[in-house]
Amino acid sequence: MDYDLLVIGSGPGGYVAAIRASQLKMKVAVVEKSEIGGICLNWGCIPTKALLKSAQVFDYVSHAEEYGIKTGGEAKADFGAIIARSRGVAEGMSKGVQFLFRKNNIELIKGFGVLAGESKVEVTTEDGTKKSYSARNIIVATGARSKELPGLKQDGKRIIGYREAMTLPVQPESMVVVGSGAIGSEFASFYQTLGTSVTLVEFLPRIVPLEDEEVSKQLERSFKKMKMRVLTDSSVESADTSGDKCRVRIKTQKGYEEVETDIVFSAVGVETNITGIGLEAAGVKTEKGKVIVDEFYRTNVPGIHAIGDIVHGPALAHVASAEGIACVEKMAGLDPEPVDYNNIPSCIYTTPEIASCGMTEAAAKEAGREVKVGKFPFTASGKASASGAKDGFVKLIFDAAYGELLGAHMIGVNVTEMISELVVARKLETTAHELIKSIHPHPTMSEAIMEAAAAAYGEVIHL
Repeated sequence: MDYDLLVIGSGPGGYVAAIRASQLKMKVAVVEKSEIGGICLNWGCIPTKALLKSAQVFDYVSHAEEYGIKTGGEAKADFGAIIARSRGVAEGMSKGVQFLFRKNNIELIKGFGVLAGESKVEVTTEDGTKKSYSARNIIVATGARSKELPGLKQDGKRIIGYREAMTLPVQPESMVVVGSGAIGSEFASFYQTLGTSVTLVEFLPRIVPLEDEEVSKQLERSFKKMKMRVLTDSSVESADTSGDKCRVRIKTQKGYEEVETDIVFSAVGVETNITGIGLEAAGVKTEKGKVIVDEFYRTNVPGIHAIGDIVHGPALAHVASAEGIACVEKMAGLDPEPVDYNNIPSCIYTTPEIASCGMTEAAAKEAGREVKVGKFPFTASGKASASGAKDGFVKLIFDAAYGELLGAHMIGVNVTEMISELVVARKLETTAHELIKSIHPHPTMSEAIMEAAAAAYGEVIHL
């Protein structure tokens, strides 16, 4: 065998799995046809956060006088510079992963990898050259791409996906965003903050529909405060790009309407990259676009594993990384815990941010759990008031019988940095009483966690 492990795909699942395998003394190679670090690092998580940071800074400068600061003129966003900064951040992170590969003696094989018989991967390079490599174990971590609606074919110019949304040559005056999940809501927040007139269209009754219902309502209020138009229970039926403007036909609760816009951004989800990589020929079983694996990501074919967006579970970077580590540690003969999919943190980097883990209030009640719910608004937080960021709240759901923390849901400034406390609390089976009696520093946004726990038991001080 050429390698102990060969990984197809260098995203946050693939590259993390490769590094962990190298730490466990395996001889490792990674096959990558595009940028090192995958979609997340180059076209997803990292560059979008750079864009959103620029928007946040622009918003701060635009409202500087509210903080007692005079800037001497109206703030202007340099759209091209914002895009360039984002691409520079992504490029730097990609180089960082390449450094980690060298540090951990991981061989990088550039090209398109396909499963080719038992323990083999055939790689086709850009010039068409093909070469076969053998490995005792193979991990397929090929990720996902932007999903297209049948009536909304992306042309990359007027009707776009997330790649084009972060590299537009000129800031559009108007944009229709189709889909209000994490990707759609983040870009809607970014463009609206910079001054683009955004219409956000969601097929379901509320935006960010996977989040707690109260969180969804708060984000909609915040978006409308930004002058964003939000259409729920609505769908884009068609988009005519033949004229100077896109003419978008939208079906709403009140009937059909036509909206003229510069850009239509389709953010209706992702679809997996599992075609053309040899899964069928290798006999690997799939179901509904996903590879079927066991709790340690072994497929039905010995020696072939799959992780990340192409297996069942949340399509999140940190989930793919956890899966890659668990997969490799089991492969190496260790005794890792399976990934706990009931305690996965979810973060959406809109303004305000959203962070959650565990069950929503509705899901807990549907499961037959008797619950105690505690909620603490940031309007009652000294730190939030001092920061000028009072939108949002912390909401905690506890089991009424034992005080077990069932779920945590937050919306507000920097809540994505706060959610880990509650992920760890759930992992350690921390009770409401222990959260209440854990002293939180003052003044901080995180005090709201302690206060929300206290509110569930009638002990809240600052409400």
